[in-house]
Amino acid sequence: AIEAELKAVNPPVAPAEPRQQPRRTPLPPQFPRTVICHEPENTQCACGCQLQRIGEDVSEKLDYTPGVFTVEQHVRGKWACRQCETLIQAPVPAQVIDKGIPTAGLLAHVM
Repeated sequence: AIEAELKAVNPPVAPAEPRQQPRRTPLPPQFPRTVICHEPENTQCACGCQLQRIGEDVSEKLDYTPGVFTVEQHVRGKWACRQCETLIQAPVPAQVIDKGIPTAGLLAHVM
């Protein structure tokens, strides 16, 4: 009887619906791409161990030079230390619009 009263007072929490994240369509593959790699200056950990590359983050920016659309691929490698479990990654380069895909060249052309 006590359990029934507790369930009546505190109904079970319904599982929250997973939030859908907006998904941007990829830039067309026929545009020429320029790969720009951003790596940390030093691959030596503060504890003295050599860092291991464990992955990378890739972001694409749409650029425009007169008559040609191009895509800049910014590749930021992820490096980790096996001893102290430290993760190191190059900082995100400054952008004209945060989390946007246009470069300064494309915005200048639009203006």
